[in-house]
Amino acid sequence: MPALTVPKAADLGALVRTQAGHVRGRERDENGVLAFKGIRYAAPPVGPLRWRAPQPPSPWQGVRDALTFGAGCLSSLENDPRPGPRNEDCLTLNVWTAATEVDEKRPVMVWIHGGGFQFGASANPATDGRLLAAKGVVVVSFNYRLGVLGFLAHPDLDAEAPSGNYGLQDQLAALRWVKANIAAFGGDPDNVTLFGESAGAMAVGILMGSPLAHGLFHKAIGQSGAFWDGRHGPLLGFDEARARGLAFARRQADASIAALRTLPADQLIAAAPWSFARDHVTAAFSPSIDRHVIPDVPARRFLHGEHMHIPLLAGWNGAEEFPFMARSLPAQSAQAFRSSAEAMFGKARLADFLKLYPADTGAEAKASAAALTGDMVIGEQCWQWLRLHRASRGAPTYGYHFNYTSPYTPIASHVTEIPFVFGTLTPQQIVGSTTPPAEADRALSQTMMSYWVNFATRGNPNGPGLPAWPAYDATDIVQILGMTIEPGSNPQADRFAFLGSFRENGALPMRWREIA
Repeated sequence: MPALTVPKAADLGALVRTQAGHVRGRERDENGVLAFKGIRYAAPPVGPLRWRAPQPPSPWQGVRDALTFGAGCLSSLENDPRPGPRNEDCLTLNVWTAATEVDEKRPVMVWIHGGGFQFGASANPATDGRLLAAKGVVVVSFNYRLGVLGFLAHPDLDAEAPSGNYGLQDQLAALRWVKANIAAFGGDPDNVTLFGESAGAMAVGILMGSPLAHGLFHKAIGQSGAFWDGRHGPLLGFDEARARGLAFARRQADASIAALRTLPADQLIAAAPWSFARDHVTAAFSPSIDRHVIPDVPARRFLHGEHMHIPLLAGWNGAEEFPFMARSLPAQSAQAFRSSAEAMFGKARLADFLKLYPADTGAEAKASAAALTGDMVIGEQCWQWLRLHRASRGAPTYGYHFNYTSPYTPIASHVTEIPFVFGTLTPQQIVGSTTPPAEADRALSQTMMSYWVNFATRGNPNGPGLPAWPAYDATDIVQILGMTIEPGSNPQADRFAFLGSFRENGALPMRWREIA
């Protein structure tokens, strides 16, 4: 009897067939990683598809090159200095894989970029996925609609389909593309980790609470973001978002939706600019309750256990306030800060507030205003995310606090952890550093990459040779990612508990809307 031969699995090369057609990426780099860039995951959202749910891309014949990033979506950030082409036709994604055979079923990590849902793109040197992919995962990043083109809510649009969160629907479409296609790149569609930073982390938290996302990802990592709420209360409600949309249409000569769809995209973006001085949650076109993608306040969904009970790793940085200082409570003097704090938190709670955010001098008031800003924009909601998730059915939960500084990263600001996670160690422009990374920076990066990849692989960041990272529990111990990597008490626990005490049924007070 002739010996049985086992068919060899199909080799994976730079030519891959997706459901819409063949794509050709870049050949393997020095680490054996293939890169595929600019693959369409949805039809261009232009003309009659502006402000509609993303549609599948049209199939194509032959082979399409996937060698360069697609254009980023149009930015609402005033005087956005970031390079790269931008276009309304922007719904593309990128894949990095070191798999050599199609059936390897490597863990998949899908990245959502930040930018307040107003700016940003997947073509960011800091988030190039090739070094993470070399550690054994398949990495995906993508663009999604931003600002008014991504988040306009309007009653006339509701007559067509639920409106308001087209950018989030793009994210869901990208995840559906991953589910349908990632096996062709050596990835496992049943082991997908969704991770993101800032607005990207907010999107991860929102989607964990969305009934439309169930089954599209299986683990979650949130870096400096959670629920899309903060200093001015919860995200916009259903009626608030539609009032904003109607007001925008009136400013465009009271244009109908049909007329707005014919206007140049640049004109629409210019009519709804955003800057860091404005609240990105309530004073911009951004995620809102649409009763479709977002049924309710995200934190409330978690409070009631109406979210995905999947492994979660989340945390925040030591100086999150750095880019957001223009939105701080007034602190030109100690008295001004105390007065604004009393208006926000109430006279009965002012003494408790001042124990945590002292303001005996002008210098103290400025320091406390900065700390409060970081806590309210980012930190407290990350802490709530960990607490609420751990309390619900005991899902695996891991928390971190990134406070690492060095000449390369002199401030543990918002976004400074990103180059460490991806191993890219690109210049830390947000804090004005031009110092190149040193050996200590590279060592921390390798540790963080291993933690993230381990978590994506099996829902636990721990692994051989790494400092032990305990699961998050009622003791509020988080992994300190600093000059020393070790478990430690949450350094902002008392401040977060104070701010969290103002949540009612998961939501921050609506009256904060009116406080300057």
